[in-house]
Amino acid sequence: MLGEAAVPLTRLVELPGRGTTRVWECPGPPGAETVVLIHGVACTAELNWGKVFAPLARHFRVVAADLRGHGDGIALRSRFRLEDCADDIAALAGVLGIGRFTAVGYSMGGMVAQLMYRRHPALLSGLVLCSTAGNVRGSQAEQLAALGVPAVAAALRWNPMLNLMGAELFGMALFGPIDDPATGRWVRAQLHRTTLATAVSAMCAASEFTSDSWISQVDVPTAVVITDRDRVVPASRQLELARAIPGASVHYVQADHGACINAPHLFTPALLEACWSVAPGCGGALRTPA
Repeated sequence: MLGEAAVPLTRLVELPGRGTTRVWECPGPPGAETVVLIHGVACTAELNWGKVFAPLARHFRVVAADLRGHGDGIALRSRFRLEDCADDIAALAGVLGIGRFTAVGYSMGGMVAQLMYRRHPALLSGLVLCSTAGNVRGSQAEQLAALGVPAVAAALRWNPMLNLMGAELFGMALFGPIDDPATGRWVRAQLHRTTLATAVSAMCAASEFTSDSWISQVDVPTAVVITDRDRVVPASRQLELARAIPGASVHYVQADHGACINAPHLFTPALLEACWSVAPGCGGALRTPA
């Protein structure tokens, strides 16, 4: 039976001057370090992290929020910007009274986590970057954005009602096959809560992102979780990111880009190891990039 600390609670939180977003929280053990989980494109916090809330909450205080335009996140009124997401998370930390925390980002969320260091370094005690890169130029992620943007833009001009279309097909292309029918239905329902237009805009922002010129300046404990069978963000790109960050540890998962959903039994141990490796007082990096 799970302890009370491992039961996630959810509520809507107002970020002054920015908007309202849905937040998931697990208090964790008394005095536990805080991890803030940042989800990927087209996801919700519940979809990306729902299978790891309980395992993480046995050791950490866990906070996760829907990014703007996604799920119950802040309404997207213009172009999606990763910088806005980083600033939203900083504002959330202020509202929740979180002094410092480990930013844990998955895929696009890993880019937001990198920007947290760039824009709000005083808030970070550590970084855990999962299935992500310093840039995705030339990868399948960029190709999806390049193919999707013209088609979606043209369709929206032709029929504005398509703004209501959900991101199911787009998201499923990222996650890959899901064998369990019940899990597949849940994933599609979660993806439907984000519009296709938002998902494409977010993917564009991710495809344009680069941290190459400054990521080597990161000076907080960092771990990189590499999905080494990833078709969307090649494992080689993920390893390049790890090598660019001084002292970053590497934690491998033998799974594709949808490991957080399709292979939680493989992803969760690697994520826990990564979080422990950057937590204050836990001995620093466990492994260094090969």
